[in-house]
Amino acid sequence: MKNSLKYSLHMMKNLFRPEDSDKAYATLQLNSVLSLDDLAAHIHDHDSVFSKGTIVGVLTDMVHCIKECIKEGSAVELGDLGRFTPSLQCEGAEAKPATETEPAKTAMEAFTTDNIKKVNVNYELGPGLDFKREDFTFEFVTTRKVQAAAKKAQKAGQQSADWSTPEGNDEP
Repeated sequence: MKNSLKYSLHMMKNLFRPEDSDKAYATLQLNSVLSLDDLAAHIHDHDSVFSKGTIVGVLTDMVHCIKECIKEGSAVELGDLGRFTPSLQCEGAEAKPATETEPAKTAMEAFTTDNIKKVNVNYELGPGLDFKREDFTFEFVTTRKVQAAAKKAQKAGQQSADWSTPEGNDEP
């Protein structure tokens, strides 16, 4: 069975080629965001022998353990779920010419841990989450802004709605 994803259209510029004309792009409209408790209830509702509380506990412990392993410098492979791998966001170091008080340094010698600005965690989908376009159908819907304006107009007894806003203020 294919699932239907709802999308709306938005005009956007190519930031790398601002001279190009705007193009229409699809923006996914989420139906909901599931919390950890919601996901645990969903898993439990699939005839799980484990209670919702047990599932929440296992998932919460898994998060803490993944964080601990990442801090220890390990990637974490979770089979069909995917892989979590730590990476570094750095500022590059440049070679330094010699001064009266300091000898010249290569870029490699000039690099210090101060150049490391942030630790990120990259996530790769596992084989169990290998979604294909063919797995879905797509349903065009109006933007959230248009939906809100129409709802407001309808409640006010109006026959039409104005959803115009200054350019760039259109949120999906």
